[in-house]
Amino acid sequence: MPDMKQMSGIPRPVTDLPDGAISVRLIRGDLSNNITNHPVELRAGGKTLTQKTDESGRAQFSGVTPGTTVKASAVVDGERLDSQEFPVPASGGVRLMLVATDTTKGPATTPDAPPIDGAVTLSGQSRIVIEPGDDGVNVYYLLDIENTARVPVNTAAPFVFDVPSDAVGTAIMEGSSPKASVAGTRVTVERPFPPGHTLAQVAFQLPGGGGSVDLTQALPADLEQLQVVVKKVGDTTLKSGQLAEVREMAAEGETFIAGMGTKVAAGKAFTLTIAGFPHHSNVPMIVALALAGLIVLIGVWASSRPDDDSASRAAERKRLIARREKLFQDLVRLEHDQRGGRVDERRYAARRDELVAALEHIYGALDDRDSTPDPAGRAGVATA
Repeated sequence: MPDMKQMSGIPRPVTDLPDGAISVRLIRGDLSNNITNHPVELRAGGKTLTQKTDESGRAQFSGVTPGTTVKASAVVDGERLDSQEFPVPASGGVRLMLVATDTTKGPATTPDAPPIDGAVTLSGQSRIVIEPGDDGVNVYYLLDIENTARVPVNTAAPFVFDVPSDAVGTAIMEGSSPKASVAGTRVTVERPFPPGHTLAQVAFQLPGGGGSVDLTQALPADLEQLQVVVKKVGDTTLKSGQLAEVREMAAEGETFIAGMGTKVAAGKAFTLTIAGFPHHSNVPMIVALALAGLIVLIGVWASSRPDDDSASRAAERKRLIARREKLFQDLVRLEHDQRGGRVDERRYAARRDELVAALEHIYGALDDRDSTPDPAGRAGVATA
């Protein structure tokens, strides 16, 4: 049997409880040893609620507001037991266990024993979390590798998988086991696996041009349940033929899309489609870069022409060049502001036309000063 202490305090969303209900089961050592008539506290926001456990060792809290961050706790024989903090789902309830130490028994596992041949699974606590961003989609694999044996196990094949080939910035997140590592887009978790749980939390980004991305992934161990959470931005949607249920839920002022599927066998790929999220066009950046190249070329061409005018003409030309550079900087800044959504389209279009017209005037004046031999003509342009 697995060590029940490894499961202590982990929330499990369920649909067999009323909305806003939290059921906390208090046991000592294993499921056959319920702790009855014992107080359990639930901190919900700024309030602390207390219920006593019934004959089945359960204390149930009802009517907790969805989205509220809660944490259950109890003290048994001087041992403080705390659950993870978690938000109350928008629909359904949450079940969890608090497991006190059974001092009458020896340790449930022997992690220092020699490893044996065995298998691991990706437990029901594994999640895929997706967050659309400005430049793409941020993806987080929160993998809980579970060894239910009492001793370490060596799996038949290495625990290795590749994230999508177009992923960038693949990294192991803080809180993962030191056994987890990444090289390029390849993730490796070293054997043997100790009894209980080994966490491998992987982060990467996928390009999200067009406001849509497809994610296909196979994992090297059985995934007990495909669970996906997507932060909803704009009209974001989540679709997959391997998700039996997809619903929206609110937590801490944000809206999330939660998808629940069935077991996915080792080596079998699942596919997720995330679409409808806002994305930024690359057109402003392309225009800015094109203008930058054009201005640089014109500047090189102008600076290469022979200087055969008087000192006053040189000073005027220097002033025009300085003015040209400032206008160009203003134009580039405007393009960045428009791309970042910091200026509305009407003001952007008017200001851009104004800057381009001023640049054309500057280039015309520079061209006149470089090519017109008549001093009177040069003075006329300067006056203009």
